Amino acid sequence: MKKSLLLLIAVSVFACKGEPQVKEVTEIESDSIKEKSVLNGEMLGTNKIEFTKEEANRLAELPLNCINTEYPNKLNQTLENKEAIGEPTELHPAFYGCFDWHSSVHAHWSMVSLLKQFPDLNKAETIREKLKESLSANNIQGEIAYFNREQSDSFERTYGWAWLLKLADEIETWNDPLADELKQNLSPLTNLIAERYLEFLPKLNYPIRVGEHANTAFGLSFAYDYAVAVENTELKELISKRAKDFYLKDDDCPLTWEPGGFDFLSPCLEEVNIMRRILPKNAFEMWLDDFLPELKSSDFNMEVGEVSDRTDGKLVHLDGLNFSRAWVFYGLINQYPDKFSHLQGVADRHVAYSFPNLVGDSYEGGHWLGSFALYALQESKGL
Repeated sequence: MKKSLLLLIAVSVFACKGEPQVKEVTEIESDSIKEKSVLNGEMLGTNKIEFTKEEANRLAELPLNCINTEYPNKLNQTLENKEAIGEPTELHPAFYGCFDWHSSVHAHWSMVSLLKQFPDLNKAETIREKLKESLSANNIQGEIAYFNREQSDSFERTYGWAWLLKLADEIETWNDPLADELKQNLSPLTNLIAERYLEFLPKLNYPIRVGEHANTAFGLSFAYDYAVAVENTELKELISKRAKDFYLKDDDCPLTWEPGGFDFLSPCLEEVNIMRRILPKNAFEMWLDDFLPELKSSDFNMEVGEVSDRTDGKLVHLDGLNFSRAWVFYGLINQYPDKFSHLQGVADRHVAYSFPNLVGDSYEGGHWLGSFALYALQESKGL
């Protein structure tokens, strides 16, 4: 099977994306039929969150309430000397809020994404001003200075790197005069992060298969999207090569071992997410037959990650897991609707479980979960 797969990759071409095919269930004759339909993902819309302007206005409050909140703060800093200590605003003039650097980055991504989808948000002008203020040329130079410190080579590798490139990707595809200004300001840092990927990936002998920040597949997926958006062929080809090196021979991912207690990413599904991007259609299907064949089954089901205490910064990770699982399912549906439309109900239930807890929740979840929810909803719309 593996030799056939390698040969298929060499001769295949990428398939075009199709439109999602949605099947609705209009009549439920009995409880048993209803249960079966839910498991098959056929009751589309039952748990679906409608991403309206009203919901967008609610989500916008999350980044607005945290990007200028300096404390509490987790700096994740390696000190080269006593002079290296500083206030968050001194160390990270652009991304000092939202508890930690990477959460601040994806909060800024959230604001750009929301403006793109809903230009008439209630606080659209406030968001625009916040973006201009945070992502000023001077502030970005301050961020670059931090990355160039002696002990900062591995700072935010690769989770924060991935979100920075996702922010750049979102700005790159935003048709707005403000986008041109932000792109110009951010580009020196974006280029630095892209170079860090090019330097680091050839040295990584083994992928990191955890359900938290260091997950290699997640870091590759967002970086790949950026490389495609800006036509960075070198980065795109390197990511494709390393993903194949890491994952092409993988078999039988133990999905039943998930989730781990603090997971906000699914190790199995994030691997699927990068491989669907870099493999041709037929090669991807053959790979999936070996790696996670149950995903193709019409009765595939996956229980949501249940959160016992949303004031616990680690336990609330499982809300993030529900959103990240959903964005993988939606991505599969969008790319190959003929093969994966049965996952719609599973994805919708994952979002529906955690979405009501976003606004008004404790800061432990509120400072970052909105970005995960937004990306899942964005993927559900195929954007």
